[in-house]
Amino acid sequence: MRHIRLFILATLLIPGVLTAQQPATASANPVTEAARMMGSRFGGFLTAAADQVPADMLSYKPTEAQMSFGKIWAHLAEANYGICAGIGGMEAPELPERDGTEPKEALVETLEASFDFCDGALQNTDDSQLGEEVSLGFMDATRALAMFIYIEDLADHYGQVANYMRLNGMLPPSAQRGGGD
Repeated sequence: MRHIRLFILATLLIPGVLTAQQPATASANPVTEAARMMGSRFGGFLTAAADQVPADMLSYKPTEAQMSFGKIWAHLAEANYGICAGIGGMEAPELPERDGTEPKEALVETLEASFDFCDGALQNTDDSQLGEEVSLGFMDATRALAMFIYIEDLADHYGQVANYMRLNGMLPPSAQRGGGD
């Protein structure tokens, strides 16, 4: 009887254990999926920071040579549209000229819309297209390089924003509970 119980237990447990040890199915598009993941991560941090920074601090910049919070949001939106239009082979919408002094709601709305645009561009891309030449407006690059430029720009500006926030006694989104860092 004991052997029967062990046999039944083994029959029930072993397939589950073996399945749990199987490697995850490899992605057909690991580079574009990584770019989507990183774009979403940094986009979330940047829009959360834009929401968190009070409107009366949009003109803050640590030194005269640096961009203000408002200018960073405006710059990011413009850069996102330009770079992601190239990545996705899409036409970027015409944006009104923004210098970062616009009302906070307008800057945040434009920033969020630019991340939605980038999400769509990355959804329309797969790894088979990475070697194709695309125009980013300011330069031509392979689609792969364009993705790296996009992520690098987001990481660079998020680091800048996080430092500005800390200089003003605010905790950046990535450092908040559940923020990921």
